[in-house]
Amino acid sequence: MSIADIMQTFFAESRALLADLEQGLLQLEGEPDDREALDAVFRAVHTIKGSAGLFSLDRVVEFTHVAENVLVRARDGRLLLDGDSVALLLRCGDHLQLLLEAAADQSEPDADAQRQHAALSRELEALLGGGTDAPPPTVPAVIETRAEAADAASAVDDAWHISVRFSADLFRKGLSPTPILRQLATLGELTHVVTIADGLPAAAAMDPESCYLGFELRLRGDIDKAAIDDAFEFAMDDCDLRILPPGSRVQDYVALIDTLPEDNARLGEMLLACGAVTRRELDALLSIQEAERALDEPPRPIGQIAVDEHSVRPEVVDAALNKQREARQRSQQEAQLIRVQSAKLDRLIDKVGELVIASAGVGQIATRLREAGLLEAVSGMARLVEDIRDSAMRLRMVEIGETFGRFRRVVFDVSRQVGKDIELSLAGGETELDKGLVEQITDPLTHLVRNAIDHGIEPAAERRAAGKPTRGRLRLAASHESSSVVVEVSDDGRGLSRDRILAKARQRGMVDDDEALSDAEVWNLIFEPGFSTAEQVSNLSGRGVGMDVVRRNIEALRGTIEIDSRPGHGTTFRIRLPLTLAIIDGFLVGVGGSYYVAPLDTVIECVEFEREATERGYLNLRGEVLPLLRLREHFDLPPSEARRQSVVVVSVAGRKAGLVVDRLDGELQTVIKPLGPLFAALTGISGSSILGSGEIALVLDVPALLGEAARSRPALSSPTSLPPSTPEVTRAC
Repeated sequence: MSIADIMQTFFAESRALLADLEQGLLQLEGEPDDREALDAVFRAVHTIKGSAGLFSLDRVVEFTHVAENVLVRARDGRLLLDGDSVALLLRCGDHLQLLLEAAADQSEPDADAQRQHAALSRELEALLGGGTDAPPPTVPAVIETRAEAADAASAVDDAWHISVRFSADLFRKGLSPTPILRQLATLGELTHVVTIADGLPAAAAMDPESCYLGFELRLRGDIDKAAIDDAFEFAMDDCDLRILPPGSRVQDYVALIDTLPEDNARLGEMLLACGAVTRRELDALLSIQEAERALDEPPRPIGQIAVDEHSVRPEVVDAALNKQREARQRSQQEAQLIRVQSAKLDRLIDKVGELVIASAGVGQIATRLREAGLLEAVSGMARLVEDIRDSAMRLRMVEIGETFGRFRRVVFDVSRQVGKDIELSLAGGETELDKGLVEQITDPLTHLVRNAIDHGIEPAAERRAAGKPTRGRLRLAASHESSSVVVEVSDDGRGLSRDRILAKARQRGMVDDDEALSDAEVWNLIFEPGFSTAEQVSNLSGRGVGMDVVRRNIEALRGTIEIDSRPGHGTTFRIRLPLTLAIIDGFLVGVGGSYYVAPLDTVIECVEFEREATERGYLNLRGEVLPLLRLREHFDLPPSEARRQSVVVVSVAGRKAGLVVDRLDGELQTVIKPLGPLFAALTGISGSSILGSGEIALVLDVPALLGEAARSRPALSSPTSLPPSTPEVTRAC
């Protein structure tokens, strides 16, 4: 692996650590005493600082060192992280992101970023009481002989002893001992450093690209073994490392072992739990034991190996053995994750889509030839293709919880900006949907959340007057419903004002004075372009720009948005989305020479079309009024010559209508292809697909067609005005 690859891994891991940093800080804002969250924040900053030191990213190291000092004081109980200090640390996290992006681009931060760097550093220093803790110490002069190192080790018993031997390939991999020593110097005081040159060959045989050095180090400070181990993270595969604790730590480990619960924990797990060994050391000890077992030799107990390898003091092992006499070995399989570039995954989905189309073409040829063996083979191939399609689509499915988690920061920033105390609750974070949908739903959700904070949730005084808690509640939830995903944004605020919305709509000429509208129709008015009932325009909202974009973006994803609002109790925006945008199960219909595909999850049944229903515009479906939409008329196609027509009954979010078509061609797997901008204004079409015959089929936008059917439905005086029910012939779809 090249140094460039290693750095890319560092930047990717740093982004994940910054996300952990943000989540931990937001948790501390609500629960300042949450020690686990504080430790997580400290680990994130500390790890970024240590890793950045390996790549000589001095600006990142210097900035994180000051932030780390603040967190050290907070962990020691000398500093309480209130709302203001949490907000400062969040801004520091944002600035770290800028520094890392500049480092990734191999560029210098711009002037604004440099001014921000200086300002944040001053604020952190002020939080520390006028100055930072001591700057990172330099590495002391090297002691030249083993004898001096031994004398120093015996003289200093309160320091960690670190013995490391680097492999010859260290330099070739773009690594060096120097950044590691610098990182160790930031953890504590390096009292002695001895360079071990026993591996140096004769000058004539020396390779300038090989590393022949080792070090014996003494490190004093209030640090744990894991922190020292982390300093060697990038060079772990290229060094032989042993870390021995100070003598004063032995009794601490023994005391910690005594407090462990008496369960079936193995000896290695006990040593790991008390901090006597790190995870890396435990894995290495287990590897040695496994190698001995492979040689058909009685393997040494894990405690004996730890003592022989100088990883743990004998007293600590004895204490663990007294606590748990028998160490039981059991195989443990850990889940492994493989990082795959999203572009590669997209190419795979494209190829699977082409495979689905090709499979459909083979199926049509087999049907035409009517050869039994070929039909059977094609049927088996179709099942395999469907399995491959489902497996490939599952690769694209991601949990929405990560997206939800980002809104903790949005709520924190916006609520402080408007001076409101708001609690965000999340539910259904494990709900999975297509990666592309997750990325594209973020902006609409952000707009809804900001609107809820600015307009929906009342100020504290107004809430007290209404008998509500002063702290407002905002909720993000997701769930699966049939073959769709439902995402809800709800608040416990004042709700939508029907009267104000109607008054504004009538003022703008959108609604006639005598026109009666249902609640749902009134709420939908807020999605009209430029519509707003805000009395004051803020830098957050109130300009009437955005809600129409929210609906347009959601409908572009073949989704729908509904509103449920109760005055004085709050508002819920309910977004319904398909599970995926790439490949779906569809139902193929024909109108004249054109083909259309309706998503199968929207199709309920198919019935015979009644000729008398042509004039009245609806169908009596077992006593239910079913609005009809003739696709031929909607898409302005030539007159029909079909002797018999059918009605495909479709439903989305409780709304139902019938689509009048000429032919029913059955189910198929549909690979959705986007349409160009020329078709952007075409109502009722969301994409296209290629059939096995090579012909083009248009994918129906069923929610939009349901809206058209509802608007064109003739008014009925009452349900009793329905003509007597006539039997319809129900046909399988």
